[in-house]
Amino acid sequence: MLNAKKILLGISGGIAAYKSAYLIRMFVKAGAEVKVVVTPNALQFIGKVTLETLSKNKVYDHVFAEQNDYSTEHIALTDWADIFVIAPATANIIGKFANGIADDALSTSFLAFNKEIFIAPAMNTKMFDHYSVQLNMAYLEAKGVHFINSTTGDLACGYEGNGRMEEPEKIIKYIESFLESKAVLRGKHVMITAGPTYEAIDPVRFIGNHSSGKMGFALAEAAAELGAHVTLICGPVAISTHNPLIERINIVTANEMHLACKQFYKNADIIIMAAAVADYTISKPAEKKIKKSKGNTTLELTPTTDILAELGKLKTKKQILIGFALETNNETDNALKKLHNKNLDFIVLNSLKDKGAGFAHDTNKVSIFDKKGKVQHFDKKPKTEIARDIINYVLNIQ
Repeated sequence: MLNAKKILLGISGGIAAYKSAYLIRMFVKAGAEVKVVVTPNALQFIGKVTLETLSKNKVYDHVFAEQNDYSTEHIALTDWADIFVIAPATANIIGKFANGIADDALSTSFLAFNKEIFIAPAMNTKMFDHYSVQLNMAYLEAKGVHFINSTTGDLACGYEGNGRMEEPEKIIKYIESFLESKAVLRGKHVMITAGPTYEAIDPVRFIGNHSSGKMGFALAEAAAELGAHVTLICGPVAISTHNPLIERINIVTANEMHLACKQFYKNADIIIMAAAVADYTISKPAEKKIKKSKGNTTLELTPTTDILAELGKLKTKKQILIGFALETNNETDNALKKLHNKNLDFIVLNSLKDKGAGFAHDTNKVSIFDKKGKVQHFDKKPKTEIARDIINYVLNIQ
């Protein structure tokens, strides 16, 4: 379950920081990529060189360090990571988390993280039992933070009691078990289309569109994150997939996308058509480059196959079919016509009128209309989050 996961490991200043070295090694051995963020005091207990050698990434230890890749490193790191693990977490850092204090690299990163967070506490038993620490942990747990319980035993301070950070092997097992429980699409096959198609004019030129493929790729990662086997049929885009459950099928033209969809749709439980497929192709592409000449040049266009409409006719009652509508006018009316005419279970509408939505952006703003007449509007947010919203909508109608 950890293979290809991106893990941000937070380390605060306690003697249990030495266990973080073992934790990094186990994450990497399981196939995960690890980046480390620390408090200044953490480096009193474990060396920066050790952490960077084991993780094969530089350590983020100061918000305004000269060597940071970005001035907003905490935002970049939290966008990159799938999960955030803080081990060890001292009473001090837990207090900062619970009270929204962001005065170092680790606490600032925590406030910027909006995915799954796992905390492994480590402290003296009297500190652990203090009402303020217990209140802080209870508050964070109520807000969705996952605590990996500390254990009872001999503590570095000489006391015996609760407060020992859980062993790295058990931390790994806890996280794997959690991820396993979230794999609600395991055993399901999801087919997703993404990106543009290019229709050749001659060997040099083509007709295309501005689609970047970002929304379709985000959907593929979101579905695979929940355990689905994903067939991603994508046009020419400069994006890579990360999850090994994603099988990528590269195409160029609308006809190639049509043939690929016909090949893979039969075994799909869920079909999400997010690609921007050309409506027309060139009737007779030139075999050689067309030279520029004075006067006008006419290109004869032929309609391409309406893949979405065809799949709407072919889909079974067990299959869920989702379409996308990118509109510039009469958005709702056009989306609803597409929903009903093409036999979709629901359609995702976005408008080019909305700033930060549509082609090439990292964000999107969408509305979902389903065949039962329900409508749900979503605020503008990163396409990765929109993708999770769409997949969650699918889960609710299954």
